[in-house]
Amino acid sequence: MARPPLPIGTWGSIRTEMRGPNRYRARARFRDYDGKTRDVEATASTGPAAIRALKEKLRDRATPNDDEITRDTRVRTLADLWIEEITTEERVKPQTINNYKTSLRSAILPALGSLRIQEATVGRLDKFLRTVAEIVQRPARAANVVLGQMFALAVRRGALMTNPVRETGRLRNPRSKAAALTEEHLQAVRAAIRQWQQPVAGKPGPRQNGDLADVVDLILATGARIGEILALRWDDLDLAAERPTVTICGTLVYVKGKGYFRQEWTKSDAGYRTLVLPRFAVRMLRARKDIAADKARDAVFASRRGTWLSPHNVRRQWRGARADTGLEWVTPHTLRKTVATVIAQEADTKSAAAQLGHASEGITSTYYIAKPVLVSDVSEILEQFAARDR
Repeated sequence: MARPPLPIGTWGSIRTEMRGPNRYRARARFRDYDGKTRDVEATASTGPAAIRALKEKLRDRATPNDDEITRDTRVRTLADLWIEEITTEERVKPQTINNYKTSLRSAILPALGSLRIQEATVGRLDKFLRTVAEIVQRPARAANVVLGQMFALAVRRGALMTNPVRETGRLRNPRSKAAALTEEHLQAVRAAIRQWQQPVAGKPGPRQNGDLADVVDLILATGARIGEILALRWDDLDLAAERPTVTICGTLVYVKGKGYFRQEWTKSDAGYRTLVLPRFAVRMLRARKDIAADKARDAVFASRRGTWLSPHNVRRQWRGARADTGLEWVTPHTLRKTVATVIAQEADTKSAAAQLGHASEGITSTYYIAKPVLVSDVSEILEQFAARDR
């Protein structure tokens, strides 16, 4: 029966022989990463010294190069190689890579970084993901995506036969109920903003401008994402047309080290769209353009320093405006859901999906349109409660 081959990166028994006065040679067979088995040797003045020298040589040979991955590679090293790969290939957006790094730094590496790839078993990874999910669901799903892609790289490089992340249990994906604003809610939102814009005696700092109110109006007029609204340039608007329009063709994104900048494309292909503006939005935009004057080719919403007004600042302003108003549950995304709900109710889901820039009506219907639960008809059962003397 043929002797089984040595596993990749290992060696067989070590043999020593005397080659002359004070000269010993130690030899062993080593199976390289190309699958070939080769003789490796080392010499020294004594047999034990030759063995030590050979073992050091074998360990160095067994350690992969920086771009090689084996079952003994640390998860931390695998993460570095994966980040290097996706960065070099330029197929992943910089802000997405930044999010991946955040997931690695905050969750994955502190818990798993020192493990060897072969020690990252399905059970261990599943326990890790569920532990994170018990705290917050979103970081757990992000970690699942990152780990899945990291170990896919290990499979492609031949370190693993299968991806252990694929065999972990499915994380619970709680679906938050789509909440839309009523007319009363909208009045309360606008009233809160007006109150917040009023100067407060004795309070230092610049006076609040009308940006927040106008951003809210434009989200309600378009259903666009806040990043899409804040990335608008005057060139993206056609206010002189019989039916004035806005073309959504970019979004603001944040990259660590660079801050916010305008990305010249939308979140998806379906996000690139031209929308007809309602009259109230046209009036607001024309008024802003008159004020913009010689800067009319720049951002529709700019900071006092002339830079892009960031989503972070708008959300911070809204938190200040809604404080102690009972509107803490309202976010810019709630406005977007409100637009989807109204369009679906008065037109159809297809129109709502197109307005929001969704490729799938299913996404719009499930996550953006508020709808009551249809229950069974039990009216005849409840009829027994009718007053008998009527």
